[in-house]
Amino acid sequence: MTNAAMRRAQLEALVEAQGGCRATPPLLLPADPYFDLAGEEFGRRLLLTADRTGAEHCLRPEFTLPIVRDYIADGTRQPAAFTYLGPIFRQRETGPAEFDQAGIELLAQPDGDVALDQVFTFARAALSIFGLTPRIRLGGVGLFEALLVQADMPAAWRPRIRHRFGHPEAMERLLSRLEAAPDLPRQEQPARDVLVEDVTARMVSSGLSLSEGRTPEEIADRYLEQQALDAAHVPAGTLALLRQYLAISGEVLSALRQVEALADAHKLMLGAPIRTIRRHLDSLGEAHVSFDAAFSPRLDYYTGIVFEMTGRHGEVLASGGQYDRLLERLGATAPIAASGCALWVDRLEAEIAP
Repeated sequence: MTNAAMRRAQLEALVEAQGGCRATPPLLLPADPYFDLAGEEFGRRLLLTADRTGAEHCLRPEFTLPIVRDYIADGTRQPAAFTYLGPIFRQRETGPAEFDQAGIELLAQPDGDVALDQVFTFARAALSIFGLTPRIRLGGVGLFEALLVQADMPAAWRPRIRHRFGHPEAMERLLSRLEAAPDLPRQEQPARDVLVEDVTARMVSSGLSLSEGRTPEEIADRYLEQQALDAAHVPAGTLALLRQYLAISGEVLSALRQVEALADAHKLMLGAPIRTIRRHLDSLGEAHVSFDAAFSPRLDYYTGIVFEMTGRHGEVLASGGQYDRLLERLGATAPIAASGCALWVDRLEAEIAP
Protein backbone atom coordinates (compact mmCIF):
# COMPACT_ATOMS: atom_id res chain seq x y z
CA MET A 1 0.00 0.00 0.00
CA THR A 2 1.38 3.42 -0.94
CA ASN A 3 1.70 6.19 1.63
CA ALA A 4 -1.16 8.09 -0.03
CA ALA A 5 -3.43 5.03 0.05
CA MET A 6 -2.49 4.35 3.67
CA ARG A 7 -3.35 7.91 4.71
CA ARG A 8 -6.66 7.69 2.87
CA ALA A 9 -7.45 4.45 4.69
CA GLN A 10 -6.58 6.08 8.02
CA LEU A 11 -8.84 9.02 7.23
CA GLU A 12 -11.67 6.61 6.38
CA ALA A 13 -11.07 4.83 9.70
CA LEU A 14 -11.14 8.15 11.59
CA VAL A 15 -14.45 9.08 9.98
CA GLU A 16 -15.93 5.70 10.88
CA ALA A 17 -14.56 5.80 14.45
CA GLN A 18 -16.60 8.82 15.56
CA GLY A 19 -19.59 6.69 16.53
CA GLY A 20 -22.04 8.54 14.31
CA CYS A 21 -24.04 7.85 11.19
CA ARG A 22 -22.07 7.90 7.94
CA ALA A 23 -24.01 10.43 5.87
CA THR A 24 -24.34 10.08 2.09
CA PRO A 25 -26.65 12.87 0.85
CA PRO A 26 -27.77 12.74 -2.80
CA LEU A 27 -25.43 14.15 -5.43
CA LEU A 28 -28.25 16.31 -6.86
CA LEU A 29 -29.82 18.77 -4.43
CA PRO A 30 -32.27 21.71 -4.58
CA ALA A 31 -30.31 24.90 -5.22
CA ASP A 32 -32.66 27.41 -3.56
CA PRO A 33 -31.56 26.69 0.05
CA TYR A 34 -27.97 27.50 -0.88
CA PHE A 35 -28.94 30.83 -2.42
CA ASP A 36 -31.18 31.62 0.56
CA LEU A 37 -28.60 30.76 3.22
CA ALA A 38 -25.23 31.39 1.60
CA GLY A 39 -26.09 34.15 -0.86
CA GLU A 40 -24.98 35.01 -4.36
CA GLU A 41 -21.26 34.78 -3.61
CA PHE A 42 -21.56 31.07 -2.79
CA GLY A 43 -24.22 30.62 -5.46
CA ARG A 44 -21.76 31.59 -8.19
CA ARG A 45 -19.72 28.49 -7.33
CA LEU A 46 -22.60 26.04 -7.73
CA LEU A 47 -22.84 23.66 -10.68
CA LEU A 48 -26.47 24.15 -11.67
CA THR A 49 -29.09 22.38 -13.74
CA ALA A 50 -32.89 22.62 -14.02
CA ASP A 51 -35.72 20.10 -14.23
CA ARG A 52 -38.75 20.24 -16.53
CA THR A 53 -40.59 22.61 -14.21
CA GLY A 54 -37.70 25.08 -14.22
CA ALA A 55 -36.70 24.33 -10.63
CA GLU A 56 -32.95 24.70 -10.14
CA HIS A 57 -30.80 21.93 -8.71
CA CYS A 58 -27.09 21.74 -8.05
CA LEU A 59 -24.48 19.06 -7.69
CA ARG A 60 -23.76 18.63 -3.98
CA PRO A 61 -21.51 21.59 -3.00
CA GLU A 62 -21.07 20.55 0.64
CA PHE A 63 -22.51 18.12 3.20
CA THR A 64 -23.76 20.19 6.15
CA LEU A 65 -26.97 21.60 4.73
CA PRO A 66 -28.45 18.32 3.40
CA ILE A 67 -27.46 16.54 6.63
CA VAL A 68 -29.25 19.17 8.71
CA ARG A 69 -32.32 19.22 6.44
CA ASP A 70 -32.70 15.44 6.74
CA TYR A 71 -32.27 15.64 10.52
CA ILE A 72 -35.03 18.25 10.80
CA ALA A 73 -37.31 16.26 8.50
CA ASP A 74 -36.83 13.19 10.70
CA GLY A 75 -38.29 15.19 13.58
CA THR A 76 -36.72 13.21 16.43
CA ARG A 77 -34.74 16.10 17.98
CA GLN A 78 -32.55 13.42 19.60
CA PRO A 79 -28.77 13.90 19.88
CA ALA A 80 -27.17 12.82 16.62
CA ALA A 81 -23.68 12.58 15.17
CA PHE A 82 -22.95 12.44 11.45
CA THR A 83 -19.67 11.95 9.61
CA TYR A 84 -18.91 12.00 5.92
CA LEU A 85 -16.19 11.54 3.34
CA GLY A 86 -16.94 11.93 -0.33
CA PRO A 87 -17.01 14.20 -3.36
CA ILE A 88 -18.45 17.68 -3.54
CA PHE A 89 -18.74 19.97 -6.56
CA ARG A 90 -17.84 23.66 -6.66
CA GLN A 91 -16.39 25.96 -9.25
CA ARG A 92 -12.96 27.13 -8.14
CA GLU A 93 -10.40 29.56 -9.49
CA THR A 94 -7.83 26.76 -9.57
CA GLY A 95 -8.19 23.01 -9.40
CA PRO A 96 -10.96 20.65 -10.50
CA ALA A 97 -14.59 21.36 -9.66
CA GLU A 98 -14.95 17.90 -8.10
CA PHE A 99 -12.98 17.16 -4.93
CA ASP A 100 -13.39 15.31 -1.66
CA GLN A 101 -14.41 16.64 1.73
CA ALA A 102 -14.55 14.88 5.08
CA GLY A 103 -16.25 16.15 8.19
CA ILE A 104 -18.35 15.75 11.29
CA GLU A 105 -21.67 17.31 12.38
CA LEU A 106 -22.90 17.02 15.98
CA LEU A 107 -26.54 18.00 16.49
CA ALA A 108 -28.60 18.46 19.67
CA GLN A 109 -25.78 17.25 21.89
CA PRO A 110 -26.48 17.68 25.63
CA ASP A 111 -23.26 19.67 26.18
CA GLY A 112 -22.30 22.09 23.43
CA ASP A 113 -18.81 22.65 24.84
CA VAL A 114 -18.05 18.92 24.80
CA ALA A 115 -19.37 18.69 21.24
CA LEU A 116 -17.11 21.50 20.05
CA ASP A 117 -14.11 19.88 21.74
CA GLN A 118 -14.95 16.67 19.84
CA VAL A 119 -14.99 18.65 16.59
CA PHE A 120 -11.58 20.16 17.42
CA THR A 121 -10.20 16.71 18.27
CA PHE A 122 -11.52 15.21 15.03
CA ALA A 123 -9.96 17.97 12.92
CA ARG A 124 -6.59 17.75 14.69
CA ALA A 125 -6.57 13.95 14.37
CA ALA A 126 -7.27 14.21 10.64
CA LEU A 127 -4.41 16.66 10.14
CA SER A 128 -2.07 14.48 12.18
CA ILE A 129 -2.66 11.61 9.71
CA PHE A 130 -0.91 13.83 7.19
CA GLY A 131 1.85 14.78 9.67
CA LEU A 132 0.57 18.32 10.08
CA THR A 133 0.52 20.58 13.13
CA PRO A 134 -1.73 23.41 11.98
CA ARG A 135 -1.93 27.09 12.73
CA ILE A 136 -5.37 27.68 14.23
CA ARG A 137 -7.32 30.91 13.96
CA LEU A 138 -10.26 31.32 16.33
CA GLY A 139 -13.12 33.76 16.03
CA GLY A 140 -15.87 34.64 18.47
CA VAL A 141 -19.26 35.23 16.86
CA GLY A 142 -20.98 35.09 20.24
CA LEU A 143 -18.41 37.49 21.66
CA PHE A 144 -19.04 40.06 18.94
CA GLU A 145 -22.81 39.70 19.31
CA ALA A 146 -22.50 40.26 23.07
CA LEU A 147 -20.56 43.46 22.41
CA LEU A 148 -23.09 44.58 19.81
CA VAL A 149 -26.04 44.09 22.14
CA GLN A 150 -24.45 46.29 24.80
CA ALA A 151 -22.99 48.98 22.53
CA ASP A 152 -24.71 52.36 22.49
CA MET A 153 -26.50 52.55 19.14
CA PRO A 154 -30.02 52.63 17.69
CA ALA A 155 -31.48 49.13 17.56
CA ALA A 156 -32.08 49.39 13.81
CA TRP A 157 -28.36 49.32 13.11
CA ARG A 158 -27.46 46.21 15.14
CA PRO A 159 -28.67 43.58 12.61
CA ARG A 160 -27.06 45.47 9.74
CA ILE A 161 -23.69 45.61 11.47
CA ARG A 162 -24.01 41.94 12.47
CA HIS A 163 -24.83 40.99 8.88
CA ARG A 164 -21.48 42.43 7.76
CA PHE A 165 -19.43 40.67 10.43
CA GLY A 166 -16.89 38.47 8.68
CA HIS A 167 -17.03 40.63 5.53
CA PRO A 168 -14.15 43.11 6.12
CA GLU A 169 -14.76 45.19 2.99
CA ALA A 170 -18.50 45.50 3.62
CA MET A 171 -17.93 46.30 7.30
CA GLU A 172 -15.41 49.01 6.39
CA ARG A 173 -17.83 50.62 3.93
CA LEU A 174 -20.62 50.63 6.51
CA LEU A 175 -18.49 52.07 9.34
CA SER A 176 -17.09 54.75 7.03
CA ARG A 177 -20.62 55.65 5.96
CA LEU A 178 -21.77 55.92 9.56
CA GLU A 179 -18.75 58.02 10.50
CA ALA A 180 -19.48 60.44 7.66
CA ALA A 181 -23.21 60.71 8.35
CA PRO A 182 -24.22 64.07 9.91
CA ASP A 183 -26.18 64.01 13.15
CA LEU A 184 -29.31 65.77 11.88
CA PRO A 185 -32.70 66.10 13.54
CA ARG A 186 -35.17 63.65 12.10
CA GLN A 187 -37.73 65.11 9.73
CA GLU A 188 -41.36 64.14 10.08
CA GLN A 189 -42.25 61.40 7.60
CA PRO A 190 -45.60 60.96 5.84
CA ALA A 191 -47.96 58.28 7.10
CA ARG A 192 -47.54 54.93 5.35
CA ASP A 193 -51.01 54.92 3.75
CA VAL A 194 -50.45 58.44 2.38
CA LEU A 195 -47.08 57.41 0.99
CA VAL A 196 -48.53 54.24 -0.61
CA GLU A 197 -51.26 56.31 -2.28
CA ASP A 198 -48.70 58.79 -3.61
CA VAL A 199 -46.43 56.03 -4.97
CA THR A 200 -49.43 54.32 -6.60
CA ALA A 201 -50.47 57.54 -8.34
CA ARG A 202 -46.92 58.15 -9.60
CA MET A 203 -46.62 54.58 -10.93
CA VAL A 204 -49.98 54.78 -12.72
CA SER A 205 -49.14 58.16 -14.29
CA SER A 206 -45.81 56.73 -15.51
CA GLY A 207 -47.49 53.67 -17.01
CA LEU A 208 -45.83 51.24 -14.58
CA SER A 209 -47.50 47.99 -13.54
CA LEU A 210 -48.74 47.81 -9.95
CA SER A 211 -48.36 44.01 -9.83
CA GLU A 212 -45.13 43.31 -11.69
CA GLY A 213 -41.91 44.06 -9.83
CA ARG A 214 -42.07 45.89 -6.52
CA THR A 215 -45.52 46.91 -5.31
CA PRO A 216 -46.34 50.42 -4.04
CA GLU A 217 -46.47 49.00 -0.50
CA GLU A 218 -42.98 47.52 -0.83
CA ILE A 219 -41.57 50.77 -2.24
CA ALA A 220 -43.17 52.79 0.57
CA ASP A 221 -41.91 50.43 3.28
CA ARG A 222 -38.38 50.48 1.86
CA TYR A 223 -38.41 54.30 1.75
CA LEU A 224 -39.63 54.63 5.33
CA GLU A 225 -37.08 52.05 6.53
CA GLN A 226 -34.22 53.90 4.82
CA GLN A 227 -35.35 57.25 6.20
CA ALA A 228 -35.47 55.77 9.71
CA LEU A 229 -31.95 54.39 9.32
CA ASP A 230 -30.60 57.69 8.00
CA ALA A 231 -32.03 59.45 11.04
CA ALA A 232 -30.71 56.85 13.52
CA HIS A 233 -27.30 58.27 14.39
CA VAL A 234 -24.62 55.92 15.75
CA PRO A 235 -22.44 57.77 18.30
CA ALA A 236 -18.82 58.39 17.32
CA GLY A 237 -17.66 56.63 20.49
CA THR A 238 -19.51 53.47 19.49
CA LEU A 239 -17.97 53.49 16.03
CA ALA A 240 -14.52 53.91 17.61
CA LEU A 241 -15.26 50.97 19.93
CA LEU A 242 -16.22 48.76 16.97
CA ARG A 243 -13.06 49.68 15.09
CA GLN A 244 -10.86 49.02 18.14
CA TYR A 245 -12.50 45.65 18.75
CA LEU A 246 -12.33 44.48 15.12
CA ALA A 247 -8.63 45.41 14.95
CA ILE A 248 -7.69 42.98 17.75
CA SER A 249 -5.74 40.01 16.39
CA GLY A 250 -2.81 37.93 17.56
CA GLU A 251 -1.72 35.18 19.91
CA VAL A 252 -4.91 33.98 21.57
CA LEU A 253 -4.22 34.81 25.23
CA SER A 254 -2.75 38.20 24.39
CA ALA A 255 -5.68 39.04 22.11
CA LEU A 256 -8.24 38.00 24.72
CA ARG A 257 -6.55 40.23 27.28
CA GLN A 258 -6.92 43.12 24.85
CA VAL A 259 -10.63 42.34 24.52
CA GLU A 260 -10.95 42.27 28.32
CA ALA A 261 -9.21 45.64 28.61
CA LEU A 262 -11.50 47.13 25.98
CA ALA A 263 -14.55 45.72 27.75
CA ASP A 264 -13.41 47.18 31.06
CA ALA A 265 -12.82 50.59 29.49
CA HIS A 266 -16.33 50.65 28.02
CA LYS A 267 -18.07 48.88 30.94
CA LEU A 268 -19.15 45.93 28.78
CA MET A 269 -19.92 42.49 30.23
CA LEU A 270 -18.02 40.11 27.95
CA GLY A 271 -16.65 37.75 30.59
CA ALA A 272 -18.84 34.75 29.75
CA PRO A 273 -17.97 34.43 26.02
CA ILE A 274 -14.28 35.11 26.78
CA ARG A 275 -14.22 32.36 29.40
CA THR A 276 -15.87 30.00 26.92
CA ILE A 277 -13.06 30.57 24.42
CA ARG A 278 -10.42 30.01 27.12
CA ARG A 279 -12.05 26.71 28.14
CA HIS A 280 -11.50 25.25 24.68
CA LEU A 281 -7.80 26.06 24.38
CA ASP A 282 -6.69 22.80 26.03
CA SER A 283 -8.43 20.79 23.30
CA LEU A 284 -6.30 22.51 20.65
CA GLY A 285 -3.05 20.92 21.83
CA GLU A 286 0.35 22.31 20.92
CA ALA A 287 -0.74 24.11 17.76
CA HIS A 288 -0.13 27.81 17.32
CA VAL A 289 -3.47 29.41 18.19
CA SER A 290 -4.46 32.98 17.40
CA PHE A 291 -7.65 34.95 17.96
CA ASP A 292 -8.96 37.35 15.32
CA ALA A 293 -11.83 39.50 16.57
CA ALA A 294 -12.99 40.24 13.01
CA PHE A 295 -12.98 36.62 11.84
CA SER A 296 -16.17 34.76 11.02
CA PRO A 297 -17.30 32.57 8.13
CA ARG A 298 -19.43 34.55 5.70
CA LEU A 299 -22.60 32.85 6.90
CA ASP A 300 -24.79 34.45 9.54
CA TYR A 301 -26.01 31.18 11.08
CA TYR A 302 -22.74 30.69 13.01
CA THR A 303 -23.27 31.54 16.65
CA GLY A 304 -20.38 30.79 19.00
CA ILE A 305 -16.74 29.89 18.41
CA VAL A 306 -15.53 29.46 14.83
CA PHE A 307 -12.15 28.30 13.58
CA GLU A 308 -9.83 27.67 10.67
CA MET A 309 -6.82 25.36 10.60
CA THR A 310 -4.18 26.20 8.00
CA GLY A 311 -1.12 24.35 6.76
CA ARG A 312 2.42 25.26 5.82
CA HIS A 313 1.35 27.16 2.71
CA GLY A 314 -1.49 29.12 4.30
CA GLU A 315 -4.27 27.06 2.74
CA VAL A 316 -7.35 26.40 4.90
CA LEU A 317 -7.35 22.67 5.62
CA ALA A 318 -10.24 22.50 8.11
CA SER A 319 -12.91 24.99 9.14
CA GLY A 320 -16.09 25.05 11.18
CA GLY A 321 -17.49 25.88 14.58
CA GLN A 322 -20.85 26.32 16.28
CA TYR A 323 -23.83 27.03 14.03
CA ASP A 324 -26.89 26.84 16.27
CA ARG A 325 -28.97 29.19 14.09
CA LEU A 326 -28.84 27.02 10.96
CA LEU A 327 -31.44 24.52 12.12
CA GLU A 328 -33.98 27.23 12.91
CA ARG A 329 -33.29 28.86 9.55
CA LEU A 330 -34.13 25.53 7.92
CA GLY A 331 -37.41 25.09 9.76
CA ALA A 332 -36.71 23.74 13.25
CA THR A 333 -39.34 25.05 15.66
CA ALA A 334 -36.94 25.45 18.60
CA PRO A 335 -33.22 26.15 19.05
CA ILE A 336 -30.98 23.13 18.43
CA ALA A 337 -27.27 23.23 19.26
CA ALA A 338 -24.94 22.27 16.42
CA SER A 339 -21.19 22.04 15.89
CA GLY A 340 -19.15 20.69 13.02
CA CYS A 341 -16.29 21.09 10.62
CA ALA A 342 -15.23 20.24 7.09
CA LEU A 343 -11.82 19.02 5.91
CA TRP A 344 -10.41 19.77 2.45
CA VAL A 345 -8.93 16.40 1.52
CA ASP A 346 -7.18 17.55 -1.67
CA ARG A 347 -5.44 20.34 0.26
CA LEU A 348 -4.35 17.89 2.95
CA GLU A 349 -2.84 15.65 0.30
CA ALA A 350 -1.14 18.61 -1.37
CA GLU A 351 0.57 19.54 1.92
CA ILE A 352 2.65 16.35 1.79
CA ALA A 353 3.15 16.16 -1.96
CA PRO A 354 6.83 16.26 -2.99
